[in-house]
This record gives sequence, structure tokens and C-alpha cells, in this order.
Amino acid sequence: MSADDVARAIRRMAHEILERNHGADDLMIIGMQTGGVGLAAEIAGAVAAIEGSVIPTGTLDATMHRDDFGLRPVMPEAATEIPGDPTGKTIVLVDDVLFTGRTVRAALDAIHSYGRPTAIQLAVMVDRGHRELPIRPDYVGKNLPTRRDEMVDVHDDGVDLGEVIAASGGEA
Repeated sequence: MSADDVARAIRRMAHEILERNHGADDLMIIGMQTGGVGLAAEIAGAVAAIEGSVIPTGTLDATMHRDDFGLRPVMPEAATEIPGDPTGKTIVLVDDVLFTGRTVRAALDAIHSYGRPTAIQLAVMVDRGHRELPIRPDYVGKNLPTRRDEMVDVHDDGVDLGEVIAASGGEA
């Protein structure tokens, strides 16, 4: 995907989010550290431009909620900034790449430690398959079938499909 393809996908997902939720009332957009943070800001900006209002946007680090916490090298926690009480809100959780689903599962646990949202929806730029848990995104920029050992990199210039990744067992 080129940078233009990513921009079009962001606008399309913003429209889909507004259509599904009948506007932006009670929406909160939260980007998963680290890859989803920039995308969440861009989606929130697109939603705000369409709707004409500011959408509460935050960040979430789900590291401490992972089920493989003891099996992976622990990275220093990134900032979690939830913009208010999520209770009664519809949260759109944003990540760059959906792979096994384990990071999303951890993020669901993490969000519930802050409150009880009405609903949590998932937006990802790339769904690469290979799910290990029954998790499915609500909004997808691009379905990109990959081999398990390939790496997908989402960045400002677009999306690249790379070569073999190390056996870290996590999202990539």
C-alpha cells in the first residue's frame, strides 16, 4: 500500500465508523502502543473533519495484560492516556496490524481496568490473518494474506511486506 492508499483507507474507515455509530456521539478512539497511536490520531482527525467535532483520542499500552508476559522480553511501558472515563462510551480501538489477536485480547483487558464501555470496536490498517483467538476487526484498511514468518510494516510512506521475522510469538 502506498501513502495515498493508507490515506484513502483512513478516510474510508472514518466514514464507516460514523455510519455504524450514527455519528460521533459518545465515541472515543484509542490507539494501541505503538503502531496504532498515529493511526488513531489520523482516524480521529478524519472523523472530526467529517463530523465537525473533536473526538476524544487516547493511547493504550497493553503490555502488562499480555498472556505471554513472562515469555517475551519486557519492553518499558509506553504511555497509556485514556481521555476520560470509558464507561458508557463506544471505544474504537486502533492498531496497525492484526496478526494472532493476542495483543488485542490484552488491550480488551486493559481497557476494562479503566471502566466499562458500552462497546469496543476494532480498527486495523492491515489484517494479515493467522488468528489464534476468535477476534475479528470491525474496520480494515487492507486484508493482506501473509506467511506466518513474514513481517508487515505500517509507516508514514505506506505498508511494506518484509521478509522473515524472528520467532517472537507476538503481533508484527
